[in-house]
Amino acid sequence: MAKKDELGRRGEELAVRYLKARGYRVIARNWRCPQGEIDIVAERRGEVAVVEVKTRSSTVYGHPFDAITPVKAARLRLLAGIWCEAAEHPPGALRIDAIAVLAPAGIADRDVVIEHLIGVC
Repeated sequence: MAKKDELGRRGEELAVRYLKARGYRVIARNWRCPQGEIDIVAERRGEVAVVEVKTRSSTVYGHPFDAITPVKAARLRLLAGIWCEAAEHPPGALRIDAIAVLAPAGIADRDVVIEHLIGVC
């Protein structure tokens, strides 16, 4: 597995742990359809969040949130709608969140920096 893929998997796992620690119930991970993939779908207090996770080992090439371009945001909105149509129980409230994970190589999980933006688009 490539280093970037390992980093991405680690970031998604840390994001799931972060969400669960804050009372979210993870509904889906890596949900796929022909139009793309949603990293995490989670629910808390009746509201469903479609969560995009961006992980970096440093900010040398920018902050992880910088990777969520207007094109990516539009795709997330499209995917959220498709997920709702496919959901067994469509949510009453839906939003799109982003989680940035800064996880330098060799750093313990407890020292990783995680930022959560709610309702980004």
